[in-house]
Amino acid sequence: MQRSKNDVWVGLFVLLGAVAVLFLALKSANLLQMSFSKDYEVTAKFDNIGGLKTGAAVKSAGVVVGRVKQIVFDGESFQAQVTLALQSKNEFPKDSSLSILTSGLLGEQYVGIVPGADEKNLAAGDRIGSTQSAIVLENLISQFLYSKAAEPAKSEGGKP
Repeated sequence: MQRSKNDVWVGLFVLLGAVAVLFLALKSANLLQMSFSKDYEVTAKFDNIGGLKTGAAVKSAGVVVGRVKQIVFDGESFQAQVTLALQSKNEFPKDSSLSILTSGLLGEQYVGIVPGADEKNLAAGDRIGSTQSAIVLENLISQFLYSKAAEPAKSEGGKP
């Protein structure tokens, strides 16, 4: 009888450990968002979102103030429409601007929001018009290489 009680306790402990490891794995992979605060959704259109993903952070002054909820392609404007879920405790002016930024040189991308100066604040369903697309590293490299290839070759004497 004593052995079966120990087996039950060990089984429960192992199950609890497995649930904790699963929770940490989902949280670290940014696949699990647990938020008990109310959110309001706003949309914005970008020409290029780079590697932005659903669930990416929305930051203002380096602080997470929301998450990317949905990304869809708008076939009429040929742009990416991004839906942001912003925390209701953080209110931003209607003329705020958005840009897609990267954490570090090759880190994950997030949406940066810069507050404007309008007296009215964003509300649920509003659309932010001022956006700046992601800077794609491959495009910068190709532009640099193209500009170097277009330069005329200099002679060895230092004079063209």
